[in-house]
Amino acid sequence: MKSLLMEAIFAPTHVGWIGGKAPGVGAVRTPGQVPPSYSCLPIVRPGARGYDARGERSWFRETDRGPIMTADFFTMQPGETAAPLPPGPVLCTGTAAMRRIHRFFLWAYGEAPGLVRSVRAGDTERAAYVGEVLGNFDKVLHIHHEGEDLLMYPQLKERAPACALHVGLMLEQHRQVTQRLDAIGPVRLRWMETADEETAAELAALYEDLSALLNVHLRREVTEVMPAVDRVLTEKEAAAVGQHGIKQFDKKFMVSYLGMVLSTNPPADRAELFKEIPPPVRLAYRLVGRRMYRKQYSMLFPGRPVPETL
Repeated sequence: MKSLLMEAIFAPTHVGWIGGKAPGVGAVRTPGQVPPSYSCLPIVRPGARGYDARGERSWFRETDRGPIMTADFFTMQPGETAAPLPPGPVLCTGTAAMRRIHRFFLWAYGEAPGLVRSVRAGDTERAAYVGEVLGNFDKVLHIHHEGEDLLMYPQLKERAPACALHVGLMLEQHRQVTQRLDAIGPVRLRWMETADEETAAELAALYEDLSALLNVHLRREVTEVMPAVDRVLTEKEAAAVGQHGIKQFDKKFMVSYLGMVLSTNPPADRAELFKEIPPPVRLAYRLVGRRMYRKQYSMLFPGRPVPETL
């Protein structure tokens, strides 16, 4: 899985989990409301490491070189168990690759609500720009999960039957993500045309709800499932998961998107990721992609330092 993304962090001792029923279809969290009951949604206590005094996420420390992660997000929490490891050697580096892409999604959806709220009421030009960027994020997330559903989880279930329960949990979380993306789509398009306050508040709340779910799913997939995947997928099969759907994206988008993926990963991961990219893509990124990324970041976050890439 050729990968992508940025670290988001909180201390295990300050995070609890809501047990019980999955939320109903289309359940929406309003600002300040605890996320709907779900088997593994986080309850964030104000003052927890990685959060400010109001309980708002502050996983990144801003520096003159951009946001820096403050801890390791991918840590198993009390009460969670990893899927049984199949016998045999490690066949692929899927876990490392998955961390990279998940860091990007954690960053993107941590920023999404604030991006929506950054648009002044009536500023349809900026709403259209921000909405297009968020729509691309949503498409990348959907295709990422689609690739796993088609090319990773059926193989894991077949080759390691003892992992069936974990496969079922991950697929259920994918279904929950799809529900939220389906709810976001029409609201995002309406907001792009009107930039009105009511629709903006609705869209920001929808993205907050999706972010809360992803903060759980993206971590648990890495900590509980990927070590088993590493023992059942070959490197070629793992690469196919990461490359799934890539042709559906515009080439210009992909090279600027690469900048976001690189910037949301630690330096060592950036270097490993860049080595995995085909030489023509590396050249395109260095010629135009890096500049496109820096321009897009500056337009999304005026006044912020642009994070380093390669």
